[in-house]
Amino acid sequence: MQYLYGSKKDQPPRLVATFDSEQQLLAYVRWATLSEKEGVSKFEQGSALASYQAWSHSAEPREGDGPQSVPHNPSPTML
Repeated sequence: MQYLYGSKKDQPPRLVATFDSEQQLLAYVRWATLSEKEGVSKFEQGSALASYQAWSHSAEPREGDGPQSVPHNPSPTML
């Protein structure tokens, strides 16, 4: 499983979604990203990353992150 994290300036990353594969996660991020300038991204409204400025991912969850509380395999058709 792949874990997608969103982050804001001066705040720790937060788990926003999980995916079955890295390929699915990267395709979702490509779709959700509207623009990126100087390391700050703008994301599609309604996406799991909408209120964040950057993203990262991991094959392992960070300590204390519960994947059951976030969408699994979100897609644009879910909006």
